[in-house]
Amino acid sequence: MTDGGGNLPASVLPEPPDRTDAAELPEADRTRPPRRTLRHDGPAELFESLPEIARLTQHRPRPGDTTRSYLTRLRQSATPEEAITFAAFAAEPRTAIWWGHACLSPGAGQAVPDADRAMMGLVRDWLLHPDESHRWATMQAALFATRRSPAVLLGLAVGWSGGPPAPNDPAPAPRWRQPQALNAAVLSQLAETPSDVRRGRLQDYVDAAAALFGVR
Repeated sequence: MTDGGGNLPASVLPEPPDRTDAAELPEADRTRPPRRTLRHDGPAELFESLPEIARLTQHRPRPGDTTRSYLTRLRQSATPEEAITFAAFAAEPRTAIWWGHACLSPGAGQAVPDADRAMMGLVRDWLLHPDESHRWATMQAALFATRRSPAVLLGLAVGWSGGPPAPNDPAPAPRWRQPQALNAAVLSQLAETPSDVRRGRLQDYVDAAAALFGVR
């Protein structure tokens, strides 16, 4: 993240790649998101598919709203935090978590508790190798964390990103759990930002999502 509300560094948010097999990518490129980014083509379809988003937002999609027009309306509203919520729900799980990891990644010289640094490492490992063993390891660490920090909430989002939450629990998590945890992670991180740069940081996060969605 930036230190004064400027744009997120390019090293944190590179352009999406043309292929997603991490083993075939150079080391610097391996945390890039997959090509598919959105769950649905428009916000109305998203609200129909995941109605839980309506509990967290005041503004509803209008007839003819595109992802771009709706995101723009949210960020210009009296509650621009809803643009974060929309981004968390609109993106495919792995893409959304990649975005969340970028939002939460500390800037140069920024102090981070050891537990949060370890959790961010687990999330990054899952982004590089999105298999069940990495997902379960991240979920276990998040569930047993002593504090629900933004990084831990991001870890829970990984755990609820698809499939059963544990090897001995065959029931998959409801689809809304992953985006709700991600939304909480990013908004919690924003709440911990100094008030004088918070609005600029929020716009950075939304800019990053818009660029990722291809709707800037």
